[in-house]
Amino acid sequence: MRKGLLMILAAATLALAPMSASAAVRGFVGGGRPYFYGGYYYGRPNTGEVKVDTKVKDAQVFIDGAYAGTTHENKSMYLRPGSYNIEIREAGRTQFTERVYVVAGKTLHLHPEL
Repeated sequence: MRKGLLMILAAATLALAPMSASAAVRGFVGGGRPYFYGGYYYGRPNTGEVKVDTKVKDAQVFIDGAYAGTTHENKSMYLRPGSYNIEIREAGRTQFTERVYVVAGKTLHLHPEL
């Protein structure tokens, strides 16, 4: 019960805090799956999922120009609904770039040819 309350308070704090573009990326990109427990939703409400399907693990992922991590760290990214420019760079060169629209509750699969 206490863990669930702490998670709800943390989510509320993130939702109310003003964020810059890179902080917004850091706050909502990450692994882990949302889950239901005791009739309540924990995780990333009102977000859409972007999955990067590639065998390359050390390429860099940028969202709207902000570094979000590597392809290994960001196989699944949860983003707020809206438009994003997603770039994947390998060895300092942009190998893949695409403008995507994220819809809440939906999963978008990207298949970069690196």
